[in-house]
Amino acid sequence: MYRFGLLMIGFYMSGLVAMESLRAADYPIVPIAFDEVRLTDEFWLPRLKLQAEVLLPHSMQEAQVGVAHLEAAAKFNRGEDVPGHRPHPFVDSDLYKVMEGAAYLLKLKPEKALEAEMDRIIDIIGEAQLEDGYLYPSHITGATKRHSHDGMGDRPYSFVIYSHELYNMGHMYEAAIAYYQATGKDKFLKLSEKNAEHINKVFFEGDRDYNGGKPVNQAPGHQEIELALVKLYRETGKRLYLDMAKKFLDIRGVTYKPSEAGLNHDEYAQQHLPVRDQREAVGHAVRAVYMYAGMADVSAILGDSSLQTSLQEIWGDIVNTRMHITGGLGAVYGHEGFGPQYELPNYDTYNETCAGIANVMMNYRLFLMTKEAKYLDVAEVSLFNNVLAGMNLKGDRFFYVNPLSTDGERAFNHGHKGRATWFGTACCPSNLARYIPQISGMIYAVDDDDLYLSLYASSETTVDISGVTVGVKQQTAYPFDGKICLTVNPANNGAKFSVRMRIPTWAGNKQFVPGELYHYADVMEKDIEIKINGESMDFNVQNGFAVIEREWSKGDVVALELPMDVRSNETIERVKANRGRVAFTHGPLVMCAEGLDQDFSFDVSRLYFEDMPKIKERQAQVGHLTQGVETIQAHLRGQALTADGQGMEDRKVRLIPYYAWSNRGLSSMAVWMPREKSLASLSSNPLNVDGEYKKLEASYTHATDTVYAIGDGDTPNGSHETSMRRWTSWPQKGQDQWVVLTLKEKKPIRSVGVFWFDDIKNNGGCAAPADWSVEYWANGGWKPLHTYITSGYETKLDQFNYVDAQHAFTTEKIRIQMKAQPERAMGILEAKLKYD
Repeated sequence: MYRFGLLMIGFYMSGLVAMESLRAADYPIVPIAFDEVRLTDEFWLPRLKLQAEVLLPHSMQEAQVGVAHLEAAAKFNRGEDVPGHRPHPFVDSDLYKVMEGAAYLLKLKPEKALEAEMDRIIDIIGEAQLEDGYLYPSHITGATKRHSHDGMGDRPYSFVIYSHELYNMGHMYEAAIAYYQATGKDKFLKLSEKNAEHINKVFFEGDRDYNGGKPVNQAPGHQEIELALVKLYRETGKRLYLDMAKKFLDIRGVTYKPSEAGLNHDEYAQQHLPVRDQREAVGHAVRAVYMYAGMADVSAILGDSSLQTSLQEIWGDIVNTRMHITGGLGAVYGHEGFGPQYELPNYDTYNETCAGIANVMMNYRLFLMTKEAKYLDVAEVSLFNNVLAGMNLKGDRFFYVNPLSTDGERAFNHGHKGRATWFGTACCPSNLARYIPQISGMIYAVDDDDLYLSLYASSETTVDISGVTVGVKQQTAYPFDGKICLTVNPANNGAKFSVRMRIPTWAGNKQFVPGELYHYADVMEKDIEIKINGESMDFNVQNGFAVIEREWSKGDVVALELPMDVRSNETIERVKANRGRVAFTHGPLVMCAEGLDQDFSFDVSRLYFEDMPKIKERQAQVGHLTQGVETIQAHLRGQALTADGQGMEDRKVRLIPYYAWSNRGLSSMAVWMPREKSLASLSSNPLNVDGEYKKLEASYTHATDTVYAIGDGDTPNGSHETSMRRWTSWPQKGQDQWVVLTLKEKKPIRSVGVFWFDDIKNNGGCAAPADWSVEYWANGGWKPLHTYITSGYETKLDQFNYVDAQHAFTTEKIRIQMKAQPERAMGILEAKLKYD
């Protein structure tokens, strides 16, 4: 059984084979590994099959851009010229995550073709790596010296705060470990160790070939390597890697504290304070929560209580002030990060899929550390809602951003209208590719005397408790139904141990998820019930687990029933976005309303629940959503504005799980809905900018068009839309243009979005520009907008093309500069600004 590597293992030292026993200290609870749990359910098992049949092949194909990036370095190392190689800070990390996911599938089921493809890519990685262990294609080929290198520096480790050099390697280590465990092949693992030893020398000892021979002694801008180094330690037994993980945590906010604004601000990368002094979640959400997970690992192994103190305070800050009801983290769009306390917008929020995955990772580790179920409750909510929403039900389209409301037209998804097949910054789909196969490893855990049921799913496994081998079989329709049946088969009758079954926070009458942010607005009258071999029993709850301690016999059956009703939820008053609003949940699932379920072209912003239906009047039933996929659906009575906005009508409202939305086309959607008519509206787009401008100007405007069209707040149906107002430069073909947006007052802006007009398919002469850029007025002159590293100036049709600033800037004027295609004029249907 995989016990976090607590085994006797061999490793090479000074040319001799030596043996070292890993420290016994680690988490007091040991999870049963994913490959030792056989799924038999109708929820996770189909997703695992989807992973193998759709998600992984799709991801491997998309990740070939990362292979090409590494191939360029391999060719350069062979002496070949690679003038066309352009730098990229992290594209190879997406490949490594996909490879990690592939390794997990190989561990579950060997597949020769996939293993051969993995070996091919590993050979390329080996050829791309320098002899001293360094691996970062953008610097190896000299591409950062020939091309723009924002965020990378022009030489190795010269811009650690944002280069992703260490982040990439962390993901490589994790992939290599997974592949070694799956196949026993150690080439990839040795490449990773070679790099880790190189990094240790450069960062903590000094290498004459890097940084002038002085130790870099700086924490990575994007955390991840800390997690990977602990895994490398557990796998190899080499204490060096654990020490490196601890050092990277120890020096953060100590040896280097960036002082600039935006992406180089100290809080952005959690470098404002030493990690043991941090008490609030700040900055980029994924970076932060990866770090918290790494802190938990190091704390568990080394028994560092000071790290635990910091983690407990930060966790409280998150669940009490900064987490959406879906478990989503990082509400601020501009920097993908945590905003001020209680700033939890619905429409204009971020909630990156990767941050949801990181939330699960952190909370699961805190459970292993403390044996408290409240952390599992948070992990479960994030997993079933924010994480699963990141991928469609077919496994081939994704969300990067996860808003809690939309008008169906908003470019909420990194500029994409609706779900995207992939992203230029593909951290989210590649993260899903590696994480979904591991879910079964969260179902069971053990310590010396207890079996923990930490996540409910029909499954089977075998565990060792108190020296006894015990077969375990779980049957349930969770998360659609709260009945869990556990059959226990000890090898010896009379074996004494405890079974601890999690009683989720949502199953009580107080709140859906731990923390102070959300509370139930109704009372459920049903009780939680446990039966042993058909007879009801009293039970004690300790740390969120019902404890069943007895002498067990073969075939003993424990039946737990968690009452599941459609519950109504409210937010504390300090969350302005949800004042006077209600959200519905069913078990661990957040429910939402989609317009297409209510009526054709119905906007869910018209819905409200002034006369709240009682619990017994809310119906929930399992049904097919699309493509034969089963899900829970809720039906309840509500009210809605009439189409003219003047009257009210009773309406039967259908709700579906938040994870299942946006699988049947574009539609409006809402999680939080009004309790009163005054908050309902005919449009769910609160970003309508009509009236915010003092003046709009253009270098040239066609006589029958108007520059004011770009600020009228009307959302186009597509770039070829001809029935609405627009600005065009027709007939000035091939001539560059500009438009200026002057606000009525100065405002802090973080994003600028443009919806291009293009009538080429209608035999017109206007097309999206060849290129464009944004400037803003400051100190009496135009200043170029410095873009966020994952953002760019796109010219895609049928969507808003958003460019995000490195940091918010305050101005009253924006200028959009456009470079025309040859023999084409240009046009804009709408522009939107997002404010800080």
